[in-house]
Amino acid sequence: MKEPIKPYGDTLNDGMVQLSFTLPVENGPRAMKAAEVYVSQLNFNKISVVHAQKISDGFTYFMVYAEANPSIDYSTIEATEMEFEHMDFYTINALIKETLNRPLRVVGGTIGNDAHTVGIDAIMNMKGYNQDYGLERYPEIDADNLGSQIPCQEMVEYAVRHHADAILVSQTVTQKDSHILHLTELIDLLDKQGLRDQYLLLAGGAKISHELAIKLGYDAGFGPGTLPSQVASLLITKIIERAA
Repeated sequence: MKEPIKPYGDTLNDGMVQLSFTLPVENGPRAMKAAEVYVSQLNFNKISVVHAQKISDGFTYFMVYAEANPSIDYSTIEATEMEFEHMDFYTINALIKETLNRPLRVVGGTIGNDAHTVGIDAIMNMKGYNQDYGLERYPEIDADNLGSQIPCQEMVEYAVRHHADAILVSQTVTQKDSHILHLTELIDLLDKQGLRDQYLLLAGGAKISHELAIKLGYDAGFGPGTLPSQVASLLITKIIERAA
């Protein structure tokens, strides 16, 4: 049986972690002490406030190093995982052509009041992300990026008109769980119109996990750092599974 594990800082299992947060106080010695006291109340030891910066009147941002006490038994940890082979650009195109004998049709965008497109652009725009081609670059994928602040009804109507195989939704704004509200709104709309089973639904964003996406009714969820080829690999994999 393996030993319980803790965070790693300088030496294995030393429990050292880095925290960052903002307090509604003016920067100064008293503010730094307040940050230290607050972290101590979270049951951390060896606390060091290494950075404090005023971000606006009455607000200070802190970075703190501290030692965490708890440990975990990693063998007991379970998570919802996506099972698919991460394929390259050429393999994905060949598989789509062989399987569908037509382009795979994808529509994407940000919904609700979210005006941020950095996530959906990284996946769909031709230049892609981190030297990984975006879906628009794939000759066997017909990708339409609708941009930002797309009403859910408009997203659904576009998917219907263009006979989409998949809908990709990106959510960057998460204050007061607005991302959950928007993602749920799209699912509810598709359910009410009897369209949910017609599309693969993928969600992505800063606070999106696969586990959360599944819980909300989506087929998969991707977090920060996702590559376009990962999304494309999952799409064709799921289409093949549905056809089996």
